Order: sequence, then C-alpha cells, then structure tokens
Amino acid sequence: MFTLSNQQLIKFLANLFLVSVLMVVVPSTTLAQTIIDSDNDGYTDELELKNGYSPFNPKQIKSDQSDMDSDGLSDAWEIKLGTDASSADSDRDGYLDGAEFDLAYDPLSSSTKKLAYQLEINLAKQKLSYLVSGHVWKTFSISTGKASMPTPPGNYRVLNKIKKAWSKSYGLWMPYWLGLGSGRFGIHELPLWPNGYREGEDHLGKPVSHGCIRLGIGAAQYIYDRVEAGTEVIIK
Repeated sequence: MFTLSNQQLIKFLANLFLVSVLMVVVPSTTLAQTIIDSDNDGYTDELELKNGYSPFNPKQIKSDQSDMDSDGLSDAWEIKLGTDASSADSDRDGYLDGAEFDLAYDPLSSSTKKLAYQLEINLAKQKLSYLVSGHVWKTFSISTGKASMPTPPGNYRVLNKIKKAWSKSYGLWMPYWLGLGSGRFGIHELPLWPNGYREGEDHLGKPVSHGCIRLGIGAAQYIYDRVEAGTEVIIK
C-alpha cells in the first residue's frame, strides 16, 4: 500500500489527460480532414482531387477546366502553386494571379523579381514549352530543321531579339526572331516572303525548316514578349 503526494497526484492526472487528448482529439482531427467538402457538393475534397475534379467548384468540372475566381489560373494551377482559389489576387498587389504567373512573376508575392523561366524544345515531339518556376506553363507546335539541315540539340541562351529579322541567305523576313548559338539559327514566326506569302503554315509539327525553330502566328509573339536576351533554351 502506498500513497501519492499532492504533487505526484497532479502529475499523474496531467499525464492521464494528455493520453486522453492523444486518443480522442487526434483521431477526430484526422477524421475531420478526410471529410472536408469545400464546395459543399456532397463529395469530399480528397475524393474530388483523387478523380481530377475541382474541390472548389460545386459543378462536376475537372480542376484543369475550372477557374472559380476568374484570375487566369485554373483550379488545378491554384492547387499546384498554393495560391488562393477564392481570390483573383492572392498577394493583393493589384494584378491577377494568372497574369502575374504568365509573365513569370510570383502571384504570392508583390516582389518585382521574376521567377526562373526557360524554353525547352523537344525535337521528337516538335514542341516548344515555356516553363515558369519549373512548371510547363504553355506548349506550342513547332517546325525544326529537316533531316539534311537539323536543328542542333544543346543548351543555349537567347543571343538577341529582333522584331522583324531579315534573312540575306533566303531573302525573307523572320518575325519575332530570337537568336541562338552564334546567331546563325534561332526561334521565329513562320517566315514571310516579300510578296506576302507565308512559308510553312501547314508544316507545324513537322521538321522541315533550314535549322531554325519555327512557331505559328500568335505563338511566336507570345514567346518573344516573355523572354529576354540571356534566357536559357534547351533543345533535346
């Protein structure tokens, strides 16, 4: 037979209470997390995410097709970037989240410092991708060099930018030129002959160029407006 002092009794009761918390509160919290239904549509967020649906949209819409706050970022991108899916301007700096990320700015910060961005060119797939912070943000069909004049793979930097470059070798315009290597090849819009004829409109997706990377109308200007001299370009 033994007795506890007041101090020992208090310590014992405190430990007993802690055990009760661990046994009761933690399971309840875990359970609560599994039954969160942000859009009140009767399906848990966990279930919706698992099946590719937006947990923010009460309509049964895939997360990459839903943009609940109309900020230019799909709900899938909101989840990926950690932005506020209920606010079009997560950092409250006056710019839409999607517009900021599109120009390589952090939608979670009012800083004017740009995020890392680069271009990747896949010769086998004939695709050019614009990556922001390691994420493939946009992808476009291209036409690279034909077998006899292949586009050289490797790691490059944009050498220069010319809005409407002229090719002395072929006697045509190369709009939205981004020079690569020593400047003898580059990325540009479909070539334009002096008579107005547009070269290769039906060749995107096929390697038929003289070594350059051709982009379609609209796509070339989009890339031109977003990259600067010195931007990394990976061709593989």
